[in-house]
Amino acid sequence: FTVEIHAELAEEGRRRLEAAGYGNIQYKVGDGAQGWPEHAPFDRITVAAAPELIPPALLQQLRPGGRMILPSGLPDQQQLMVVDKDPGGRVTTREIMPVVFSPLVSSH
Repeated sequence: FTVEIHAELAEEGRRRLEAAGYGNIQYKVGDGAQGWPEHAPFDRITVAAAPELIPPALLQQLRPGGRMILPSGLPDQQQLMVVDKDPGGRVTTREIMPVVFSPLVSSH
């Protein structure tokens, strides 16, 4: 599953992934910070743009026992984060390294 807020980028991504042989991906044009609740929960979530804070909707859509990897923070203070949700639903985060990603564009 992949969510992209810009329709033209979503279409370009679809073309490139299909050309590379990936035919089992579902695409949605929408707000990535809101995830794709209709298909949740997810075992793994990877975010390729940086929200200032970890989006609550993505935390809710992460399955107990799941892991999310994302950049997060202000543009000049971003960290690559690993977010784990244990089987009981408790969330822990850890910073891996400083990074610079494009900001996550969200309607919220």
